[in-house]
Amino acid sequence: MTSKELLYVDDALGHEKYFQTRCREVASQLEIPELRSCVQQMAQRHEQIFKSFYGLL
Repeated sequence: MTSKELLYVDDALGHEKYFQTRCREVASQLEIPELRSCVQQMAQRHEQIFKSFYGLL
């Protein structure tokens, strides 16, 4: 991989980690169970994406 490609992967990993963290933070503040569940699922999806990107390395 070139250094530019590695920077892209690093950015992608950082974004997915950020989205995962934010979703978990927001879900913990939601009072509507259905909405909380939806946002928790989003956090899990971002965790899966993070692992997929990381697995490519």
